[in-house]
Amino acid sequence: MILSITWLNLDISVDDIPSFKVALAIVIITLAQILRKLFSAIIIKYLEKATSQTETELDDELIAILKQPLNWLIVIGGIWIAKLILVGELNPNVNQAGDNLINLSSTAIVAWIIFRASPLLGKVLKNLALETETELDDLIVPYIPKLFQTLAIAIVVLKAGEVLLGASAGALIGLVGGTGITLGLLLKDIVYDWFCTLIIFSDSIYRIDDVLKVQGIDKLVQVRNIGIRSTTLCNLSQNTLIRLPNSKMIGGIIENWSQNPDAEDLLGIDITLQIDDISAVQTDRICKTISTFPQEIDDLSDRFMVWFSSINQNARVNKIQAFAQTNNLKTHRTIWHKINLRILKVMEQEEIELFSSTPIAILPTVEAIKTPADISSN
Repeated sequence: MILSITWLNLDISVDDIPSFKVALAIVIITLAQILRKLFSAIIIKYLEKATSQTETELDDELIAILKQPLNWLIVIGGIWIAKLILVGELNPNVNQAGDNLINLSSTAIVAWIIFRASPLLGKVLKNLALETETELDDLIVPYIPKLFQTLAIAIVVLKAGEVLLGASAGALIGLVGGTGITLGLLLKDIVYDWFCTLIIFSDSIYRIDDVLKVQGIDKLVQVRNIGIRSTTLCNLSQNTLIRLPNSKMIGGIIENWSQNPDAEDLLGIDITLQIDDISAVQTDRICKTISTFPQEIDDLSDRFMVWFSSINQNARVNKIQAFAQTNNLKTHRTIWHKINLRILKVMEQEEIELFSSTPIAILPTVEAIKTPADISSN
C-alpha cells in the first residue's frame, strides 16, 4: 500500500505498509469507538444513577464534567494503540508528527477537565473553609479556581507551541518566565500587598471588626474588610471609610484595641490630674477618695490605681489608671465621663477653686487594653 500525506507544508510518503497491519489498526480504532459508546451507556449511566441518590450535587457535576472528556481519551487511546501497530512501517517524520498530535490532544483534554472542574474545586474548598477558624483560607479560596484555570490554559499554550511552532518547552517556559519577571517588576507593589495580606492573617495583626489606632490616623478606626490587596477601615468619629494598602497597614504602628492577653473584656482609661498649691495631706486625702471610685461606679474594674506621681513646678501631678469592664466603646466613654464627674465632686469637697488663678487641669488620655469585638452601637 502506498499513501501520500501532506501536513504542515511537508510531503510525507508512507510506502509499503502491510495490509494486515492497516486492517488491524482500523479494527483497533473501531473497537475504541465501540468501547467509548459502551463506556457512556454502561459505566457513565451507572455512575449517574449512583450519584443521583446522594444528597450533594457535587458528584453529579463531576460526572457531567468527566463524561465527554473520558470518551475522547478512549478514542485517543485507540489511535495511540493503532499507531504502535504501524510504528515500524512509518518514517520518523510521521511517527514524530503522530506522537505530537496525540500528546497535544491528550494534554488539551486533561487541561479541559481541569478548567471545567476548577469551579467545582472552589465549592469543595469553600465548604472546607467554612469549617476552619482562620479567615485567610476564606480570602484565598475564591482565587484558587481561577489559578487552576490559568494553569490549564498555560499548559495547552506551551504544548501547542512545542508541537506547532517547533519550539522546545524549555524555551517557551523561559519566555513565559521572562515575561513573568517583567510583569513582576511592573506590579511589585501589588504583589507585595498580597504577601502583606498573608502576614496580617498568619500573625493575627488584626481581624474584621477589630478597633485600631493606626499610625497617621488620629481617630479610632474599625476594620470592616480585609481584601487581598487592601484593608477597609471605618473612621468611628466621622463614619467614613478609609482604604489602605496592606503594605501600609503592616509598615506602620498599629494599636489593636480588640486584642488583650487577659480573658476579661477591659478598656483602659488613663487620667492625669494636676492641682496647684495643695499640701501633702490634702494630696493624700484626694488620692484615697479617688481610690474608692470602683465601689461607686458600675462596670468600673477593681484594677484601679491612683498615685501621687510627681511635682510639675507648683502643681502636684496625680495619675489615675482605670479599666472599664466592657467591650463596647459607648459604655467605656460613659464610665470615663462618670470618673471625671466624681473627680469634680472631690475637688468641690476639698474647696479647690476650678476657675481661680491656680486652676486644676484634668488631662485625660486613653490607652487601649481590650476593645470591642462588636461596636455596632457606636
